[in-house]
Amino acid sequence: MKKKLVVLTGAGISAESGIATFRDANGLWEGHDVMEVASPQGWARNPKVVLDFYNERRKNAFNVQPNQGHKILAELESDFDVRIITQNVDDLHERAGSSQVIHLHGKLFESRSTLDPKLVYHMEGWELNIGDKCEKGSQLRPNIVWFGEPVPMMEKALEETMQADIFLVVGTSLMVYPAAGLVDVVGAGVPVFVVDPNLPSMRKGDNIHRFEEKASTGMQKVAQILRETYR
Repeated sequence: MKKKLVVLTGAGISAESGIATFRDANGLWEGHDVMEVASPQGWARNPKVVLDFYNERRKNAFNVQPNQGHKILAELESDFDVRIITQNVDDLHERAGSSQVIHLHGKLFESRSTLDPKLVYHMEGWELNIGDKCEKGSQLRPNIVWFGEPVPMMEKALEETMQADIFLVVGTSLMVYPAAGLVDVVGAGVPVFVVDPNLPSMRKGDNIHRFEEKASTGMQKVAQILRETYR
């Protein structure tokens, strides 16, 4: 039986493909205040600004490709039972070939009803505009988990993490909760690999292996170690 490899990924892995890491040093997302484009309050104040913001994100995502970091994670499915838990809303993991992806913060290429959250629609194009409505007649919004909203996939992510034989963190600062808390529920003694050019602060331990590199190069080293040691 293949060992379960659970991977938590963040903005750093997609940054190598050309997707901007939204939050910079002064707390702006592409020139917007976070709460303006990623909160229920911002949506209530000016839905057009929010729709335009995510339209630009989708337009950008159409023009980028999965990088070596994404591809290596997909290739590891040949040797491990890989579960990817991502904080990213893009679809680069899926496009690279990963088959088991949990999106904690929603999906960029989906819209959902503002009346009934269970009504979710896949988007073929990049535009979502005022006047685009669900089958019940309410305005569609991005299917993104905004600040202050519950994280529906968190329970599934916790379940997978607690079952991990190996845990891997790639391209995340471990600053955004509840996702960052997943590291704390990894089983005692389970090997943890961390890949990021700016390594997040974590507890020390013989089972923690740090690679101060970007995903594309760091994952090459980690994949080799995983196959040689844990397969």
